[in-house]
Amino acid sequence: MRPLTKAEEQVMKVLWQLGNGLLMEVVEKMPQPQPHKNTVATILKTLVDKNFVRIEPLGRIHRYHPEISKEDYSRTSLTNVVKGYFEGSFSNVVSFLVDEKELSVEDLELLLKQLKKKK
Repeated sequence: MRPLTKAEEQVMKVLWQLGNGLLMEVVEKMPQPQPHKNTVATILKTLVDKNFVRIEPLGRIHRYHPEISKEDYSRTSLTNVVKGYFEGSFSNVVSFLVDEKELSVEDLELLLKQLKKKK
């Protein structure tokens, strides 16, 4: 799966939120300052080319549907970060977050409880 640019990711977040949408529905849900509709249309075309979005023709307009779920994209993105920056080790990620004080002892205890439940 090819990575998305920040602008493409913003459009995908809107589509994931909507489930699907027309161009103007996507533009209206974009964060402020909202990009011009032509900019969003170009990004949607790129997302179609990358197979992240499919088009449903409705006469002269299109409804856009995400082809990749947010969960699948998140999983792939996180795995790529772990591989690229943490030698593929999720424990290195946790250690980094603890060192940076982004993960507290309470957070770690909660994670351990969740892991034990899944056994």
